[in-house]
Amino acid sequence: MRRTEVLQEIRRMRFEEAYYGWSEDRLTQGQAAEILGVSDRTFRRYIDRYEDFGIEGLSDKRLTQASFRRAPVDEVMAVLDRYKTRHRGWNVKHFYSWYRKAGGSRSYTWVKNTLQSSGLVIKVRKRGAHRRRRERSHLPGMMLHQDGSRHEWVVGKKWDLIVTMDDATNEHYSMFFVEEEGTASSFGGVRDVIIKKGLFSSLYTDRGSHYWFTPKEGGKVSKTQLTQFGRAMKSLGIQMIAAYSPEARGRSERAFGTHQDRLVKELALHGITEMDAANRYLAQTYLPAYNAEFMLPAPEEGSAFTPWVGGDLDDILCEQDERTVSADNCVSYEGMKLQIPANQYRCHYVRARVRVHKYPDGSLAVFHGPRKLADYDPQGNLKELKKAA
Repeated sequence: MRRTEVLQEIRRMRFEEAYYGWSEDRLTQGQAAEILGVSDRTFRRYIDRYEDFGIEGLSDKRLTQASFRRAPVDEVMAVLDRYKTRHRGWNVKHFYSWYRKAGGSRSYTWVKNTLQSSGLVIKVRKRGAHRRRRERSHLPGMMLHQDGSRHEWVVGKKWDLIVTMDDATNEHYSMFFVEEEGTASSFGGVRDVIIKKGLFSSLYTDRGSHYWFTPKEGGKVSKTQLTQFGRAMKSLGIQMIAAYSPEARGRSERAFGTHQDRLVKELALHGITEMDAANRYLAQTYLPAYNAEFMLPAPEEGSAFTPWVGGDLDDILCEQDERTVSADNCVSYEGMKLQIPANQYRCHYVRARVRVHKYPDGSLAVFHGPRKLADYDPQGNLKELKKAA
């Protein structure tokens, strides 16, 4: 049933309720008209029609009248007969070109719908937009890819392989195994690249929660609500680009296909079963050999890398959270109490806003503005006190 017919049926049922309410003096004409969403005058017209012709008197006559633009039955049958006898198997566009040459005046949509409604032409699902292969970046350092692949790299153990590679040359700058991909592993890959090559321009990643905050599941990422990793990239001036499909990360996906085939066999060949040994093999043997075989020349000469001269990189590539110092000069962080020692800069830090840095190895530090106040081990103990003990 068409939507207009459904609405008409609903209007009929509502009128009957309003009419009986009015006839039994439970409703005034104004109240009944308000229920129907019409004026008092229109409701009185409905009453006259209902009492003269019954419920059918409320039907919209336009729904039962044939459109004056509708093609005559003879014309429809002539088109169908012509297609069945002379053009069966033709696609709609091909048949329509003949139809127009033969003097037909109807639109392409009319011809298509006529053939499809009769079953002579099958409805084809609309194809997606045509995608073009993205060209490589012109220079090394213009765009890097970072991604992780969870796989059974050794028998009975699944690890995440974190790869940071160049879009222009396919060169792998960083490869290592971790138990689980996350913020720390992403920081580690970027740190390796900056130390080896320098700062790069942009980073292409998936929409993992450690890279991006996504307000609506499956929707677009937020460019204003930053994760810890996004905050660090913004501090370094590195533009982040989100990929919205596996096909968009085609180069890194194809690289992982090669690694899952070759690396598993090489680790088994050398009898490597522990992560530390596997990471040493990656750095010393596999990564140089892979780059020597698969690295491509950049489309243009030169480099987009710039040297890093910004100071301690570890204090940028880490998790940072703001806290307020309590009355005992302690900072609460992840269930620990970080005691701020006395120093020559201030008498105390009570109620001051400080910043806690958590480094990839789990160690901590507290900063007040640009000044570091103290270092802590992963358990929250002051490192200076620990050494003294």
